[in-house]
Amino acid sequence: FIELILIMSHLVSIISIMVLFRYTDGVKWKFLEHKGPVFAPPYEPLPSNVKFYYDGKHMKLSPEAEEVATFFAKMLDHEYTTKDIFRKNFFKDWRKEMTAEEKSIITDLKKCNFTEMSEYFKAQSEARKAMTKEQKQKIKAENERLLQEYGFCIMDNHKERIANFRIEPPGLFRGRGDHPKMGMLKRRIRPQDIIINCSKCVKSCDVAGFLQNQGREFIAPAFNDPSCVQGEKDWQKYETARRLKKCVDRLRAQYREDWKSKEMRIRQRAVALYFIDKLALRAGNEKEEGETADTVGCCSLRVEHLKLYPENEGQEFVVEFDFLGKDSIRYYNRVPVEKRVFKNLQLFMENKEPDDDLFDRLNTSILNKHLQELMDGLTAKVFRTYNASITLQQQLKELTTADDNIPAKILSYNRANRAVAILCNHQRAPPKTFEKSMQNLQAKIDAKKDQLSDAKRELKSAKADAKVRRDEKSKKAVETKRKAVQRIEEQLMKLEVQATDREENKQIALGTSKLNYLDPRISVAWCKKWGVPIEKIYNKTQREKFAWAIDMADEDYEF
Repeated sequence: FIELILIMSHLVSIISIMVLFRYTDGVKWKFLEHKGPVFAPPYEPLPSNVKFYYDGKHMKLSPEAEEVATFFAKMLDHEYTTKDIFRKNFFKDWRKEMTAEEKSIITDLKKCNFTEMSEYFKAQSEARKAMTKEQKQKIKAENERLLQEYGFCIMDNHKERIANFRIEPPGLFRGRGDHPKMGMLKRRIRPQDIIINCSKCVKSCDVAGFLQNQGREFIAPAFNDPSCVQGEKDWQKYETARRLKKCVDRLRAQYREDWKSKEMRIRQRAVALYFIDKLALRAGNEKEEGETADTVGCCSLRVEHLKLYPENEGQEFVVEFDFLGKDSIRYYNRVPVEKRVFKNLQLFMENKEPDDDLFDRLNTSILNKHLQELMDGLTAKVFRTYNASITLQQQLKELTTADDNIPAKILSYNRANRAVAILCNHQRAPPKTFEKSMQNLQAKIDAKKDQLSDAKRELKSAKADAKVRRDEKSKKAVETKRKAVQRIEEQLMKLEVQATDREENKQIALGTSKLNYLDPRISVAWCKKWGVPIEKIYNKTQREKFAWAIDMADEDYEF
C-alpha cells in the first residue's frame, strides 16, 4: 500500500509537468488572474533629531533628497562607499533629486556628513534584532497575509505561486565586480510604471511587470520556483542538455573539421564554439542601447582580450584570456589549446588593432542559428548547462567513497560543485565577516582538541585502573571513556572539514551553478545512493524549487 502511494505521488509529479505541454505555438496560458503587485512602503522622513551636515553645518534636506541620502547612509560602513565609481554615480544621481537651492550648496560629496543617519539606521537594526517573540510573530503573520493575498495567481484553473509579487524598494545599485553603474539610483516604482499582464475578463489587477531604470529592461514577474510552470521549464532545460550529451561527440568532430574550412566565417564559428564547449564561456549578447559596462562574451571578444604564447621547447600552445564577463566579473585563464586552434587565432588577429573584434564575422545570433540546425533547441547556453552537469556527475564519482562519513561526503560534494563554479567563473568577494568567522571556528577546533586530549588522558587512566581492579564496573568505565573519545574525534573531524570547506569556498560562489546549471537529479541521486540527507545539500528554498527532481530521481539516475 505504501509503495502504491509513492508510485502515485511520482506519477502526479510527472503529470503536473506533462500537462503544461497542452498548448503549442508558445502559448503559456489562456486565463490568468492575480491581485497585482505589492508596492514598497512610502518613505518615512527621519526624526528631527537625526541631522545631515554639509561642510560642518546642519542642513535640512528636501524629502526627495533626504530619501536618497539615507540609501548612502545605510551603506556608509560598506566597502562600496569607498569606491570612486560608486561615489561618483551616487552623487550624480543624488543631485538630480535635489532642489535648485540644494544643488547650489551641495557640490562636494567629501563635505557631506551622513554619520548621524548611519547611526540611526544601525540602532533600528539592533532594535529589530531585539524584538520580542510576539513582535516577530506579528510581522510574520502580516507577511503570510500578503503572501496569501498577492503571492498566488489563478492560471487556467490552477493556483500557482508568484515569485516577485513585491516590488523592489528604491535604493542604490550595487552590482558585482567593478560594475560601471554601481552607486546609481534605483528609483521608486510607481503605479504608472506598471505593465499589467492578465486576461481581459478579470476585474482585479493582475501579474505585473515593471521597467527597472538601471538596466532599462522589462522585468517580467516569474512564477515561483516551486510552481509547475517553473518546474517544467527547469525539467525541459536539463532534458535539452541531456539530448546534447547524445550528440556532443558528433558536434565536436564537426567543429574540429570546420577549423580547416576555406571560409573564414566557418573557421571563426568553429573556434568560438570550441571555447564555449571547452571553457564554458558565455556566448556574449549584444548590449542594449545606453549600456556602458564593457563586458564581453565569447562572440564579442576583442583582440586585446587574448595573448598567444607559441609552442616553445616542447611546451604546449597557450592562450591567455583576460576580460570582464557578466556582471563585470573578471575572467582570467591560461589554457593550452590545439595547434590548429592556435594557428586560427593568429590568423583572426592578423593586421587588427587591439580594440578590433576577434571574431569579426560572427555574432551570437549567427552562432545560435547554426546550433539550431545541428540539434533542435540547442543554443550556446545549453553547452554551459551540459558541461556543468556532466562535470558535477564525473567529480562526484571520483571524489565520493563508501568509507567516508556524512561530513566527508558533503565536503566531496562541495568540491565537485566548486569544480563546476570554477569552470563557469562563478566568483565572489570573500564575505566581510570571513576572517572573524574563521577565527571563531578555529577557536572551536582548538577547544575541541583540548577536550580530546583530556578525554584521552581519562581513557588512559581508566584503562590503568581496570588493570588493577579487574571488575565489571572498571571495564564499563573504560568503554564509556572510549566512546567519549570516539565522539569527540568525530566532532573534531566535522569542525576541521567545515574549516577546510569554508576556506576553499571563500572566493567561489557555489549557489549560482547549483541553482541554474546543475541538473538537480544528479544531486538527488547522489544523496539517495550515499545516504546523505537532502537537507545537507539543498536548503528549504532549493528543495521547493527542485521538488520535481526529488520526486523523480532515484539513486541510479545518470545525466
